[in-house]
Amino acid sequence: MSLLVVGLSHRSAPVSVLERASLAVETQAKLLQDTLAAEPATEAAVLATCNRIELYADVDKFHAGVAELSTLLAQHSGVGLEELTPYLYVHYEDRAVHHLFSVACGLDSMVVGEGQILGQIKDALARGQELHTAGRLLNDLFQQALRVGKRAHSETGIDRAGQSLVTFGLQQLAAGADPERWAAGKRALVIGAGSMSSLAAATLARTGVADIVVANRTRSRADRLVEILQQGDDTSVRARAVEMSAVGDELTRADIVVSCTGSTGLVLTADALADALGVTLDAAPERPAVTVTPAPADVDQHAAWVENGSAAATQAGRATALRRVTVPAQSTGPVRLALLDLAMPRDIDGAAHRIDGVRLVDIESLAEASADAPMAADVDRVRTIVSDEVAAFGAAQRAAHVAPTVVALRTMAAGVVAGEIARLDGRLPDLDEKQRAEITQTVRRVVDKLLHAPTVRVKQLASEPGGAGYADALRELFDLDPQTVAAVSRADLNDPNRGRS
Repeated sequence: MSLLVVGLSHRSAPVSVLERASLAVETQAKLLQDTLAAEPATEAAVLATCNRIELYADVDKFHAGVAELSTLLAQHSGVGLEELTPYLYVHYEDRAVHHLFSVACGLDSMVVGEGQILGQIKDALARGQELHTAGRLLNDLFQQALRVGKRAHSETGIDRAGQSLVTFGLQQLAAGADPERWAAGKRALVIGAGSMSSLAAATLARTGVADIVVANRTRSRADRLVEILQQGDDTSVRARAVEMSAVGDELTRADIVVSCTGSTGLVLTADALADALGVTLDAAPERPAVTVTPAPADVDQHAAWVENGSAAATQAGRATALRRVTVPAQSTGPVRLALLDLAMPRDIDGAAHRIDGVRLVDIESLAEASADAPMAADVDRVRTIVSDEVAAFGAAQRAAHVAPTVVALRTMAAGVVAGEIARLDGRLPDLDEKQRAEITQTVRRVVDKLLHAPTVRVKQLASEPGGAGYADALRELFDLDPQTVAAVSRADLNDPNRGRS
């Protein structure tokens, strides 16, 4: 079996496509179940964030796996396969491991170095475990990705290479001014109470806003977020919670609005914003779509390139870069309302930039602004960590592949010893317990010494590239029962303590 990932992200697709392809939680669950029901896949996990949708699977057929995963992504996202395919990327085996580890370290994030992706990877793993779609490979992979991400943040200055999406968004809203000076004393409205909204509220509080109002469809979650904000020792922010129905009134008093909900439709329309400000929409042109350099339109081309490992495969394995585009100028007058939309699909109407006195920053504009963000020297160190960890993960997986065969060999040897001791008891029934125990121990020592060097060496050889065949050689040489080996593998997989740290 081999690891395969098929996905799209802010680097390969325009925001308009990402919005349409976004997956609700219940849709992700259905996608996982359908992936597992598909013939090529035995395990599956979905990593869905505001700027990426990736389907991971353990497959036994590469071409069939690429086709099946691509089709399933199209079916569950509602975007036609022909339209979706140009924006898909494919990673296979070590490249897939390298990709996830890079994502976990923030190297593939819209803002390099942001750490929120670790929580999203943790959520993806928990969902796969809850639905029993993540088996041994994906459990090991995602748990190792979390460890690699934490290592990158603790051993390097990758955090200095970029900021969280929230911090970066506030910098864009401040338009060159110091964010803390810009935000000081302002009133903020946070719509949503999930992980991103909570991060936004905490960041606003630390930045120095005077008041924060939290609106959420579930009032109890908004109340809880307010309670957390008021317990903070590093801020003196005043916070309160309101119903979603009160958002219109709160807009008239807010200076900053941050929205990140799971809504599939707009939370704030341009008309609602204009009404709250008592102005009318101007006649500025609509915001143009971001253009991208699309990947090849044929999924089979992706498959062939990655499988052949050619120079083209290297290009196919990389996400395509956004081309620079010109965004319509925001209002040139004083900013009365600053809007930060962190949702995917978007919460705030893109036409809000046409409203006099409004400045809008959303996922699309963040992608454009971050394209030219400076890269810190620590990024190279993180890339080295990722490469080392990919090699270590591959070695561990190859060694684990041979382990059930080694266990089955030792089990068979123990059975031979038990059989010979029983035969000896029949031929020499007058042996006392001490004599029988000594003979038994001697035979076991002989068997252990004979097996020690070959089993240690085969584990070492199996951990090296191309070492997968050593398990097959052991099974053939010692005529091991494949069902016995499989039983050992299942027992290892079902061990409740496996993967716990």
